[in-house]
Amino acid sequence: MTGNRPATKHAVPVAGDICRLSATELAEAIRQRRLSVREVVTAFLDRIEAVNSLVNAIVSLRDRADILNEADRADAHLAQAGNAGSLFGLPIAIKDLALTKGLRTTFGSPIFADFVPGEDDFFVERVRKAGAIIIGKTNVPEFGLGSNTYNSVFGPTLNAFDPALTAGGSSGGAAVALALDMLPVADGSDFGGSLRNPAAYNNVYGFRPSQGLVPAGPDLDVFHAQMGVEGPMGRNVRDMALLLDEQAGYHPRAPLSHHKQGAFLQGLQAPAAGGRIAWLGDLGGHLPVEAGILPLCEAAFGRFAEMSFQTEALLPDVDFEALWQAFVTLRQASSGCALKAHYDDPVKRRLLKPEVVWEVENAMRLTAPQVHAATVRRSSWHKTLLPLFERFDLIALPTAQVFPFEVVTHWPSQVAERAMDSYHRWMQVSAFATLGGCPAVNVPVGFDGRGRPMGMQLIGRPRGDMAVLRAAAAYESTLTWAAGAC
Repeated sequence: MTGNRPATKHAVPVAGDICRLSATELAEAIRQRRLSVREVVTAFLDRIEAVNSLVNAIVSLRDRADILNEADRADAHLAQAGNAGSLFGLPIAIKDLALTKGLRTTFGSPIFADFVPGEDDFFVERVRKAGAIIIGKTNVPEFGLGSNTYNSVFGPTLNAFDPALTAGGSSGGAAVALALDMLPVADGSDFGGSLRNPAAYNNVYGFRPSQGLVPAGPDLDVFHAQMGVEGPMGRNVRDMALLLDEQAGYHPRAPLSHHKQGAFLQGLQAPAAGGRIAWLGDLGGHLPVEAGILPLCEAAFGRFAEMSFQTEALLPDVDFEALWQAFVTLRQASSGCALKAHYDDPVKRRLLKPEVVWEVENAMRLTAPQVHAATVRRSSWHKTLLPLFERFDLIALPTAQVFPFEVVTHWPSQVAERAMDSYHRWMQVSAFATLGGCPAVNVPVGFDGRGRPMGMQLIGRPRGDMAVLRAAAAYESTLTWAAGAC
């Protein structure tokens, strides 16, 4: 693991100190009126103006004057001793897969290039009520498919450390905007690693909550919501907890949602008191992993021994290939079926990227027994995890199987001399938390000799979100370098 992060390769002006403050520090400074909302928003808008054209992370940016007028109204509210929510005055850009009332939401698709929703996603509504100022959206792959953020509406998002490399995805725009200090905190979503992979590729943190902690909707169907989740990303663990406190909790229109157990930011005041962590590595060679990743992650994993955690290598007795095939089937049954209406329209079909067509066409071939078998396999994995989490508090493995690759490569066709048979096979390492409904966090582990970032997943028991965040915070406290790229 490198001792310090390499300097970003983007030759851009350095923003003022405001943009380097954490989200929790900024929120407190605004509440105490040590900083005005206008000052904070202006600093981030200036930073976006200086940097975003180089990386294309933030899209559908609102008019500057309109944003500043909203900031002025927020300052006037505070001056009259008005209440200030936990995110009051913080500028936020919402991932372009989430509905934002009155603000264009494209899903990265030309089919929705001019779509302006009439309502917010549930978590977006909560972020607004907490006082955040939504300034725009963050870029995504088309319909969130694949971990390389590019689309025909806005183009590609470039890595925060090297503009020739991918930002990952599907929360690629969010991760890059965080790493380059264009946002203090960001939201993302995760079906097959989309909160974790881009965080690893841009040296920030990304947290996939337990299934149901953040309510899905209003348009997400129950079947899709079983595996896809919304969650926070940040330059530190406390900032993620700040946003998660507002995102999380039961919503009556989201049938799989549940109540949160206490406040996450407050819960981080109690440090992790040691525990046992299992290292899964490359699953005994089952996962092809690019050279250099395992040594970085193993060195990072070793830091837990410094914090009174007991660590142990573990290889569960599981048919990992069958588990992956269950993931593929369930993803096709949800995402593929959800996108079939576009495929059925000949005009719209011509606008779909090949990965979307692949998902839909394979979904159309599925039979009910195949989907049932996949759900049985998923249930078996859950039953395997329960006794495992009786022995261990967390399990750990790399966040990605390859380092950030060239952005012009749609997806890696080969990893460690093994051919990849689908656009997402190289992300197999992310599927295990998804299938288990488990909370999982990406923590940065450093850089290889070429300056490419990497991360490690910490996975906890279902609904054990607080324990995962505490372990991530404990790990963060051992680092001598900060997240981000600036």
